[in-house]
Amino acid sequence: MVLENLLTPFQAEQTPSKTVFLGFIYATVAVFLSYMVFRSNASMTMVFLATMAALPLVYQLTQVEEEKDLEGYEESWLLKEHGKALNSMVWMFVGMTIAFMLAYAFLPSEMSSALFSAQRDTITSINGAATGAIADEMSAFSRIFLNNVRVLVFCILFSFLYGAGAIFVLAWNASVIGTAMGNIVKSGFDKLADAVGVAVTGGQAQILGYALLRYAIHGIPEILAYFVAGLAGGIISIAVVKHDMGTHKFEHVLLDSADLILLALLICFLAGILEVWVTPVFF
Repeated sequence: MVLENLLTPFQAEQTPSKTVFLGFIYATVAVFLSYMVFRSNASMTMVFLATMAALPLVYQLTQVEEEKDLEGYEESWLLKEHGKALNSMVWMFVGMTIAFMLAYAFLPSEMSSALFSAQRDTITSINGAATGAIADEMSAFSRIFLNNVRVLVFCILFSFLYGAGAIFVLAWNASVIGTAMGNIVKSGFDKLADAVGVAVTGGQAQILGYALLRYAIHGIPEILAYFVAGLAGGIISIAVVKHDMGTHKFEHVLLDSADLILLALLICFLAGILEVWVTPVFF
């Protein structure tokens, strides 16, 4: 009851940047509780606990957005209003990712190995698949886009079945991205171990900035697409639970959700372009 009441849906929509601290707190608490209580299964328990903490706020935000749909406003206004909730959710994801990154980079090796074993296996399998794929940019784009669409479909399905279930998929992605970023930070800091003075401080800041930007260029649009899809599924789910099916208002909900899904696919497409043709230019 404590973590879920740190911020109300209204506060989250009005000051979405506050949710970055909320996501950071959710993930940090999950990291230490999972290690202390469920050490042998800490990597998945950590994601589950972070999801439990975030679920009430995300569900309440989805309820608010569904109620806006029932008011019958124009689609352009609804999309603008949905943007407030989506902004809050993305900031929460950023907070979780930063917390997981710092945990992986700075906790003792024994702890990080126990906490992020499943995430490291996932990264290894992704890298292996990428190495074995045809080194053609269009092939890479197709593979990345289709994988993103697959995750997007799961976000819709999870949200439809569990109300705001997509938050589990997104918390898992935050832990995987945080692990990848944390590995960059840990490797970079190890190389600075013998340096001293201002050079160390400047180098540390550069490494942290590199780790964040390495995935932010395409990662933030990608995660936004997942949240948009999850919101669409959640809105339909709540409308069904409230028995709005068969009414004119439900038709409006379906229309708005369809627009959100199309928007999510477009953002996914743009994220794939950024990952294949933009991010490699800088990194």
